[in-house]
Amino acid sequence: MKVFARLSMKILRFLFFFAVYGISAFALAGPPTAVNAKAASILPTEFAGWNLVGTLQTSKDPSVADPVNATVLKEYGFTGFNSAVYTRDDGRKLTVRAAQFQDASGAYGAFTYYKSPQMQREKIGDQGASFNERVLFYRGDIVIDAQFQKLSAMSAEELRDLSAELPPPPANAAGLPGLPVYLPTKDYVKNTAKYIVGPAALEKLGAPLSAQLVDFNAGAEVVLGEYSTEDGQARMTLISYPTPQIAMAHLRGIEDAKQQSAQGPPALDPATTFDKRTGPIIVVVSGAISNSDAKSLLSSVNYEADVTWNKNTYFSRRDDPANFIVNVIYLCAILGCFAIVSGIAFGGIRILARRLFPDKLFDRPDMGIISLHLSGDAQPSTIADVSPSIKTG
Repeated sequence: MKVFARLSMKILRFLFFFAVYGISAFALAGPPTAVNAKAASILPTEFAGWNLVGTLQTSKDPSVADPVNATVLKEYGFTGFNSAVYTRDDGRKLTVRAAQFQDASGAYGAFTYYKSPQMQREKIGDQGASFNERVLFYRGDIVIDAQFQKLSAMSAEELRDLSAELPPPPANAAGLPGLPVYLPTKDYVKNTAKYIVGPAALEKLGAPLSAQLVDFNAGAEVVLGEYSTEDGQARMTLISYPTPQIAMAHLRGIEDAKQQSAQGPPALDPATTFDKRTGPIIVVVSGAISNSDAKSLLSSVNYEADVTWNKNTYFSRRDDPANFIVNVIYLCAILGCFAIVSGIAFGGIRILARRLFPDKLFDRPDMGIISLHLSGDAQPSTIADVSPSIKTG
């Protein structure tokens, strides 16, 4: 019976710690989420009165999305493509092409790559632009290129409904790049900002610096912007590196390229190229611009470590501190209930054992409690009464 009692206690102790560990992990884990899951279907079958015609075309091949710029899409982190044709009851047709990327930075970069200066700004998704019947916008990690057969007064509102139907990106993929914020707004030519993360886009957009000078292998990010000056149009190039030390080393390479004008055409014309470094950012101004205007434009870019986008980052409930506190309260309540149930169960087992095995398991005679009876009128102990005697000689 002693072996049975010890085994029962060990089993109860094991079950208690196992239950506490399991309940804690479940309460703090929050709702299950899919990690790095990309839905095959990006576009809905219907929205705002538009209904899908035929089947939704899907592909993970960037050459299907854009045969000419497939390499550029890869640089931005392309993961999937959808194409669909929608119609309304009035007979109008709408063709929608959707490209999904690994994160919102890639979608923003692709949006800036396809956006042209003649487009008008639109409040659709996170950012939008339109020209005639074509509307381009991005939301989260998805870029939408919509081509209307015929526009109406509600076309923009209908695309806003489409934007709301798009799946949001995971919380860890919703951040936008901070480098475009450093482009000065004065004399800026609208819709000319281009965010670049690879050599293919850098070459196609005609950047004044070569991919070798930029060195994307060092973790570089590039933003281009056009500016109007008294002498014509100039271009600003911002290059961001992980550390100021890396930026300083690459600035020396740019300065060396400006000095190599003796051997054929110069890589960079010293008379029309101006540069400086601010923190981990290299600023290069080139084109039709005077020295004074170039210095003024350069001085308007100053690195600040805490610059962020004022955009929705699509936080999940798991990232909410209030949700964590609620989970802790739930955990305490669950542990309290478990303690009460365990106490009742343990007491019930003792009572049941006394009835089934009287004087054999918990109430055996040899399980008495030893007491010392230190008071003067104490009775002898139930186990032994040790009374030392003092002998006098």
